[in-house]
Amino acid sequence: QCNLTGLWENDLGSQMHVFEVDSEGNFSGEYLTSVSSATKPIQPSPLVGSQHLDEDGQCTFGFIVNWKKFSDSTAVFVGQCFTDDKGDEVLKTSWLLREKADALPSDWKATR
Repeated sequence: QCNLTGLWENDLGSQMHVFEVDSEGNFSGEYLTSVSSATKPIQPSPLVGSQHLDEDGQCTFGFIVNWKKFSDSTAVFVGQCFTDDKGDEVLKTSWLLREKADALPSDWKATR
């Protein structure tokens, strides 16, 4: 069974700490990115999310990170938890990052 609670690190060194997943699959935590285009120093940022609690343990999940401590952007992540051949849990995710656009004509370039 996939358990998102704990500390996770990706290939770039960014870290996600999920405090606890409740019985409904809701969770909160902090995300410390290792990459940023912001001019302010990177700081741990709050995250909130939800996990689909599947019986086979290969759950899907999603979470939002508000980079409010050092940036005007917000990111959303969606993914799935897998168990590899060694029995280790592996998270595979995709993300969208929304930066603040100065005006409506700049909207086209605000999402990565």
